[in-house]
Amino acid sequence: MLDNVTINQLRAFVAVCDQGSFSAAAHKLRRAQSAISHAIKALESAFDVELFERNTRKAQLTAAGHSLLPDARAVISRTEEMKNRASAIASAGAPQVSIAIDAYFPRAHLIDCLMTLQAEFSTAVIDLRITTMQGGEKLVLEGVCALAVTIQNVPEVDPDAMERHWLCQADMVTVCAPSHPLASILKPIPKDEFARHVQIVVTDNQPEAEKTQQGVAGKRQWLVNDLGAKRDLLKAGLGWGHMPRHMVGDDLASGQLVELERRAWHLGSLTFMVSRRRGHDLSPCELRMVELLGKPCASRRILGGAQLQGKV
Repeated sequence: MLDNVTINQLRAFVAVCDQGSFSAAAHKLRRAQSAISHAIKALESAFDVELFERNTRKAQLTAAGHSLLPDARAVISRTEEMKNRASAIASAGAPQVSIAIDAYFPRAHLIDCLMTLQAEFSTAVIDLRITTMQGGEKLVLEGVCALAVTIQNVPEVDPDAMERHWLCQADMVTVCAPSHPLASILKPIPKDEFARHVQIVVTDNQPEAEKTQQGVAGKRQWLVNDLGAKRDLLKAGLGWGHMPRHMVGDDLASGQLVELERRAWHLGSLTFMVSRRRGHDLSPCELRMVELLGKPCASRRILGGAQLQGKV
C-alpha cells in the first residue's frame, strides 16, 4: 500500500498541519477542501494509521501524525531538490542569472557586480528584479528567478522549498529633515519621543505577505512600498525613518537630512541573505554573482542596523 502514497498527499498532510485546518490547507494549495480530505484519508489508508484526531474541531495530530510529520517534510524537500536539479540539467546552456535584489541592497555595489559579471561572462543573460520584503523569494518560488537577495528578519516564504545562506551585513541610520521637530533635539532621543512623530515605513505590497515589527517606534506610520519615495518624504520633512547610509550619504553631507541619535534603543545589524530553491545547484555564472555581491559586505559594513516592518 505504501507504493500508492503520492507527493500531493504528503503536501496535503503538511499543509493541514501548517495551516491548522483542512479549509485553510485547501486555500493554501488552491485545491477543493474535499480533495484535501480525500488525500488525507488515502494517506491514512496507505499508512494504516490515523493522522488526525476525529473528535476535535481543529486539525489536531495524533501521536502517529506527530511521528510521521518530519518524514513527510523530508520527502517533500528531497522531491523539490530532485525537481530543481533535473530542471537545471535540462535547461543548461547559455550562462544566465535571474536574481531578485532587495531594494535595501547598495545599488552602486550591485552595478559594480553586474559590470564585473558582464566582463567575465560576456554572453550571459541577466534578469534582474528589484523587490521588497518577501517579493524576491516569491519570485524564486514561482520559478521567475533562480536567486533572491533578501533580509534575514523577513519571514521565509516556504522553508520546505527554499533555503537561505548568509551573504553580508550592513548599516542603517535614523534620519529626518532639518525642519523636522526631532532635528532640534541635540541629545539622544528616547523611543517614546520617536513614537510621537510620524515614521515613514517601507512595507511589502505583496498580497497576503507576512509582516514583522522591528525598528518601528509606534503606531503613527506612513507606509510606502518604494525606498526612493521614502527618501523623498523624509527630505520633505513629512516624517522620520531609518535609511541605508549609502543612499542618504550625500543628503547628510549637504544638510538635506540630519542623523538622529537614539537613546536606549538598540537596533540589530541588517543582514542580507541569498535564497534559492532546495536542490538548485548554482551555475558558474550564478556562483560568481553571489561571490561578487558578498565580497565588499564581508570586508566592511556598508549600511547599519536594520529595522523592519517588513522593513523600515
